[in-house]
Amino acid sequence: MRVVVLETAKQVNEFAADVVCALIGLRQQQHQPTILGLATGGTPLGLYSELITRHQSGKISFSNVDTFNLDEYVGVAPSSPCSYHYYMLENLFRHVDIDLTRTHVPQTYDVDLSESASRFERQIEQAGGIDLQILGIGVDGHIGFNEIGSSLGSRTRVKTLTHQTRSDNARYFESLEHVPRTALTMGIATILESQSILLMAHGAGKAQTIRNTIEGPITASVPASALQLHPDVTIVLDEAAASSLSNKEYYLESERNRGLLSRSS
Repeated sequence: MRVVVLETAKQVNEFAADVVCALIGLRQQQHQPTILGLATGGTPLGLYSELITRHQSGKISFSNVDTFNLDEYVGVAPSSPCSYHYYMLENLFRHVDIDLTRTHVPQTYDVDLSESASRFERQIEQAGGIDLQILGIGVDGHIGFNEIGSSLGSRTRVKTLTHQTRSDNARYFESLEHVPRTALTMGIATILESQSILLMAHGAGKAQTIRNTIEGPITASVPASALQLHPDVTIVLDEAAASSLSNKEYYLESERNRGLLSRSS
């Protein structure tokens, strides 16, 4: 697990954009599509803004990119401003040259949810798997909508949202009562099958959760701790989010050595 600590949230966004752009560039050279797993919420907004800027300046094309989003609220129409379909369209897709038929957000409105979950898993498999999964993290350690107690072997399915999660997301709705109580989410096992994973976090409110994720035991009580099992995870943090890490100086030293090795090679 690579832990990158930067000074500001802006630097976190730029680092994440560098990772995404490098992957797309590499896959273009290989004449292969890039399969991205995408997250929603407040954390990745800065990343998406940075990617839009780079696209508009001609530095990146999404013309050969497929995307799979982590989750969607149950019962919210795709056209609703509260849906993650709408979120992705407004915050990334309509600003870049991506083919919308190659974007996938779980279907949860007026469908058989079990079949929808199975179909989503099949679509990921048919695409060849996710090359890079972008993640945020909830204050209780959830990734996607894999709430506390989620099986580390879980697949895409319906999950009940905790009161904490619903309260955190209430700002996107008319009131807490309007926040859906369930969502369809990619499972932890599905996330762990991604070739690589990039988790972003900023702000002091995530500091203890980040410590539990990186330095605590692997437990369903902190779903993100399952990332310790993956061979290629990068966690990029601003100073505030990294403030509770016991081994922060070691992570900083590791990055300095990485830079030295890169320059000498």
